[in-house]
Amino acid sequence: MQSDRRGPAGDAKHTLRAMDFVPYRNKCNMKMTIVGMGRVGSAIAFATTMNPMVSELLLVNRTLEKAQGEALDLTHASALNNSNLKISAGTLADSAQSDLIIFTASQPLGNPPRNRLALAAENLPLLQEYIPALAAASPQAVFVMVTNPVDVATYLAIQLSGLPPHRIIGTGTLVDSVRYRALLSQELQIHADDIRAYILGEHGDSQFAAHSIVMTGGERFYPSDTSGRLFQQTVSMGFEVYKLKGHTCYAIALATMMIIDSIVYDLRHTMPVSTLIDGYLGCEDVCLSLPAVIGRSGVTRILHPTLAEDEREAFRRSARTVRDVIEGLPLAGT
Repeated sequence: MQSDRRGPAGDAKHTLRAMDFVPYRNKCNMKMTIVGMGRVGSAIAFATTMNPMVSELLLVNRTLEKAQGEALDLTHASALNNSNLKISAGTLADSAQSDLIIFTASQPLGNPPRNRLALAAENLPLLQEYIPALAAASPQAVFVMVTNPVDVATYLAIQLSGLPPHRIIGTGTLVDSVRYRALLSQELQIHADDIRAYILGEHGDSQFAAHSIVMTGGERFYPSDTSGRLFQQTVSMGFEVYKLKGHTCYAIALATMMIIDSIVYDLRHTMPVSTLIDGYLGCEDVCLSLPAVIGRSGVTRILHPTLAEDEREAFRRSARTVRDVIEGLPLAGT
């Protein structure tokens, strides 16, 4: 597929460098379905309308009228954006032959927010209802799981869909890593695009910053009190936003767009996303975030960074945390 990596008239000012995905590429003849029209699903749908990478967007929601209202509003927005993106609302059956399925359906986290892992049992029925039907209707699709707890949801989607694991991607610690990189950028006075830094493991309380592999220009930013402080700020950011406004939506929406961009245009960008772990550090049968290469077929390669000993143990601890939740669900053992 050919893509135009420039902005209008080649003007670099129109690129979203901080988010590392470039708008105004030529649209691909692809169909994308978003399941769940809550705040996150709606934000992703709006971002897709403003930066249409696909030719067709289908919105699915338990309450069809909500999806229809969103589709109508976004169609008007698309007209103002001079886009011919086809936007509609429909049912699971209408999602047939989707190339991409973005899954955001979830029970509410509550306010004050609960631990994300507490949603696992509540969201299991949603996954059991939707994922098999979606996979049967679109057996060649790549799924992007946004629903929390995202590592558990990604694992369950693999089990319930019967699809190859590389075609099920969780947003994982991508937003956490972008936040961490932004804080490092401010501290080091170096552009965030030039810093390689990752939050790995669970998208939750057991996540950790891979301090030992933070690098810019070939120079390592070694673990320090500063890096520890910045990590703690990163951990609290999402819940701080949630407490202030009652939800988060925009950051996760654009993080999802980064993944979509790399899939649609087969860009092979490396991102920390939740994927089925392949025996790294002795961990398997669980989904966690590692740096992964994302292309048209989903995860094309999982990278295995050389971590410090305390970071290796933190990764194993994340694996145990997520695995314990999975084993506590009725689906365990399938």
